[in-house]
Amino acid sequence: MRWAIAALAILAAEPVHAQGAGSTVPETGGILPTDDRGWPLFPDPGQPRSPVTPEERPTGEQVVAGLSNASVSITASFDGSEILIYGAVKREAPIPAGDLDVIVTIEAPSQPATIWQKQRRFGIWVNTDSVRIGAAPSFYAVATTGPLEEILSPAWDSRYRISLPQSLRAFADTPAVADTRPFTEAMIRLRRQDGHYRLDESSVTLVEDTLFRTDIRLPANLIEGDYKTRIFLLRGGEVIDVYRAGIEVRKVGVERFLYNLAFDRPLIYGLMSLAVAVAAGWAASAAFRRLRRS
Repeated sequence: MRWAIAALAILAAEPVHAQGAGSTVPETGGILPTDDRGWPLFPDPGQPRSPVTPEERPTGEQVVAGLSNASVSITASFDGSEILIYGAVKREAPIPAGDLDVIVTIEAPSQPATIWQKQRRFGIWVNTDSVRIGAAPSFYAVATTGPLEEILSPAWDSRYRISLPQSLRAFADTPAVADTRPFTEAMIRLRRQDGHYRLDESSVTLVEDTLFRTDIRLPANLIEGDYKTRIFLLRGGEVIDVYRAGIEVRKVGVERFLYNLAFDRPLIYGLMSLAVAVAAGWAASAAFRRLRRS
């Protein structure tokens, strides 16, 4: 049996707008079902999320960070961009006992997606069952100071939705299949293969439990929107502070003009495309006639 994403249905995309930069208190969260290793399974849309009180969070250490680029311009020659993320840990007391770790994530705006299962019927491969994901980021990268399963507890992962499976927000409706896990696993596997989902373990350099840095490369085929960067500070598998910043990704120049023309003036865009195609065909035909005569 083969699994593939046959269609990514863009139903009603709602971009995730980046929040203001700075350290924040924990978000809300809940505990998701776990596998035999205790690691959380894919999000369950019917699972309620319980609040996380500030008392559950150790204090005394905060993230101070910056990005090499707060905006990315998509041009005709754009082949990707590398973002340098760097920072330090601010303390007003001696370094606590225990291992300190850092996790950095970059998340693109989320869109609905449909995952299809392909099966062989009468000698051909056809789409059969499907699962609709309510919100899945088009790009999601995770960089860590060590193996993710060792430095992040499943409970805190489910609260902050850090790992790749947790990046899928919920199902768009009640799934028609009994087991949705193969569908979401296939989606993550295929997007990891094309570079849109990444897990770079041990790629964050941490010096003397104070300074850290990492480089995350954005692919060439980015979508426009406000990308969300999060930097997590952890001790003993628990998140003790979060820093948030935004990256603005926009088309510029000719790409911006054509993009606006296609959506704002579709008739003019279609006529212009037809004229370009006719001119290119005529030019190719004239060139071949000259070559034949010579």
